[in-house]
Amino acid sequence: MANPSRMANAIRALAMDAVQQAKSGHPGAPMGMADMAVALWARHLRHNPANPQWPGRDRFVLSNGHGSMLLYALLHLTGYDLPMQELKHFRQLHSKTPGHPEVGVTPGVETTTGPLGQGLANAVGMALAEKLLAAEFNQPGHTIVDHHTYVFLGDGCLMEGISHEACALAGAWKLDKLIALYDDNGISIDGRVQPWFVDDVAGRFKAYQWNVIGPIDGHDVNGVDRAIEQAKRASGKPTLIICKTHIGKGSPNRQDTAKAHGEPLGADEIALTRSALGWEYGPFEIPADVYADWDAKVAGQAAEQAWDDAFAAYAAVHPALASEFARRVGGELPRHFAQVAVDAAVEAHTKAETVASRKASQLALEALTAELPELLGGSADLTGSNLTLTAHTLNLRFDEQGAVVKNEAGQGGRHINYGVREFGMAAIMNGIALHGGFIPYGGTFLTFSDYSRNAIRMAALMKQRVVHVFTHDSIGLGEDGPTHQSIEHAASLRLIPGLSVWRPADTAETVVAWAVALENRHQPTALLLSRQNLPYLPKRDLGDISRGAYVLSEPADVGLKKKTQAVIIATGSEVHLALKAQELLAAQKIAVRVVSMPSTTAFDRQDAKYQKAVLPAGLPRIAVEMGVTDGWWKYGCAAVVGIDRFGESAPAPVLFEHFGFTPENVAATVRAALGRR
Repeated sequence: MANPSRMANAIRALAMDAVQQAKSGHPGAPMGMADMAVALWARHLRHNPANPQWPGRDRFVLSNGHGSMLLYALLHLTGYDLPMQELKHFRQLHSKTPGHPEVGVTPGVETTTGPLGQGLANAVGMALAEKLLAAEFNQPGHTIVDHHTYVFLGDGCLMEGISHEACALAGAWKLDKLIALYDDNGISIDGRVQPWFVDDVAGRFKAYQWNVIGPIDGHDVNGVDRAIEQAKRASGKPTLIICKTHIGKGSPNRQDTAKAHGEPLGADEIALTRSALGWEYGPFEIPADVYADWDAKVAGQAAEQAWDDAFAAYAAVHPALASEFARRVGGELPRHFAQVAVDAAVEAHTKAETVASRKASQLALEALTAELPELLGGSADLTGSNLTLTAHTLNLRFDEQGAVVKNEAGQGGRHINYGVREFGMAAIMNGIALHGGFIPYGGTFLTFSDYSRNAIRMAALMKQRVVHVFTHDSIGLGEDGPTHQSIEHAASLRLIPGLSVWRPADTAETVVAWAVALENRHQPTALLLSRQNLPYLPKRDLGDISRGAYVLSEPADVGLKKKTQAVIIATGSEVHLALKAQELLAAQKIAVRVVSMPSTTAFDRQDAKYQKAVLPAGLPRIAVEMGVTDGWWKYGCAAVVGIDRFGESAPAPVLFEHFGFTPENVAATVRAALGRR
């Protein structure tokens, strides 16, 4: 019979040993949460160590990711491909046990956590994805989507404001398969949290419309077990289980102190702790009986086989739905997607409409959402401005029992009203993408990307297909003034490694940007879109847009005797200024090439041959963008028409004139670069 105390002490020992060997880490949280982990992982969590990506598994998120050794110990002990040698290499170069859990690095890790609160928000996204997939695919007598999302979290997660944003939405969405276990130990790096964290956590979550259990003794395995069982029976509400624990449980001199939080216990204290726990084994030594108690391989295989059998029965009755489900959770686009994208781009090219690029985005989405049911949109209370809602994406709503409201055709909503919660929206979208089955996109003004930036960064770090629709991308926003006018935002987003950033200039470029974003399975995308109308830009073909930059216009044949003398590089709403400047310069016998560069990040990935073909060596280059100039100098520019200060409150045309975003000023800048007046 399993011995819960020895199972928990194995986690404590591994946490102490790994942190001590690394001379770095956080042993206290794993030691304090060990009993909670026994209750959940040994008695409730449905998972298969042999197949960490099995679609029917429960999801587990360690939101307080600094306690990573808890998760690594659990993965090792239950039978995942994480040998003891990896635990011995905790926090070392190229190990599978980095300082904070990283999805894609360690088998069994569902999301990258560390920035506190975001794991909790990811879990909300996972639970939402489960609920929506269940509503879409489950059929009478055949339930193929039916799993829980569990999350461990600490005081720090609840102090971060994102916890309010995400948990309020979880309550509004009635995510009753979301179960959060709060490690309420009252200690953070600075010491006891009571002077600065006085929240009535239970009252707070009840106000969010959560079911709250506890406080309970987090070291009573049977008590935590009963609480989880009660939470699983809850209907219509997510559940928070408040577990009172002792950080550094078992350490005679470090338990309940800040020193247990973020530093090794030390060899002497570890020896004392081993004695206090009755743990008679050496460093990284786990006895056979404890391994046997923890081993989840047989139970995991049986659970997955039962799900496979259920799915086979489902496929026999609903073959089309089964095929669609497999495609969706596998992250594959429909086979006809390429043609859909081409048709949409050609239509945009043919119509040649003058519209804002935010409207062009909506036009692209109309075509894409009609063909891709996995597109799950939303907006942070700016739907009418971001234009993320389409005819094919009804607003997501839930009835009093928590079921997804469907229309007469049996379709549920695919557009989420996130409310004024940009950070929460971005992190929830990460969770949706991590869960699988949907490609999330969400909109807000570009200037508010500051609110959601860390979640955008996490999407890039985790290589998740998430699309951020950022509108009102410049001083072209106008009268709302400098608080809302983006100046540095495009440049700062381009600095995030792995984030694909697009600032399209017209309808065709916008469609291509969307297509590239959806085809890119391992990168998030930021689309930067204008408020003001933009003219369609005549172009020979659409082939090179996806490469991030292309030659839009060569000098016209107006009797110029000289070859091309300069190159104007422009992006987004400024490209049409470059074309008009080209005309002015041609009248003065100055031949310039105009390059549209909707994506510097895509262009920078092209080979040197293509880059040189677009930006020939030896020609002065002048960049034009309504934003900070710093990022453009890397292209060897002789000058940049930009803005290195905050904007002003005035109508957009007045601002364009005031800040020099006119064809005349662009032309004058080119002449100056050429030494001409």
